[in-house]
Amino acid sequence: MRILAPSKRVLLTFTMFTLAYNIHAQDQNLTLNQDPKFEQLLNDKRKINTSINTNDTYKIQIFSGKSEEAKKTLSDFKREYTNIDGTIIFNTPNYKVMVGNFKTRIEAERNLADIRKKYKSVFLIKPSK
Repeated sequence: MRILAPSKRVLLTFTMFTLAYNIHAQDQNLTLNQDPKFEQLLNDKRKINTSINTNDTYKIQIFSGKSEEAKKTLSDFKREYTNIDGTIIFNTPNYKVMVGNFKTRIEAERNLADIRKKYKSVFLIKPSK
């Protein structure tokens, strides 16, 4: 390894500082132009993701029986409780109306008490882990 003379060392240091001083990385402003439909698609995707059934949420079963009665029960429920989702699941030989996607048992039991006032044979479905 060769040792540089002091004058060469100073010249090399000065050159490095000069080059480093003149470097400007990404000084430009970025303008993003996106299609307005992109935001709509993103919102639709978020809705779909939240409606996907997962096994870690509590549900309330409000009906078990024939198909036509299940459809009527679900439509009546959706009319009365607009903020709670509901779905019909076929489990041989009955159609079951399940409502809610409650993350905690406390939240599910609060809604269960309110729903029990209108629907008599309701019960809580625990998540399977």
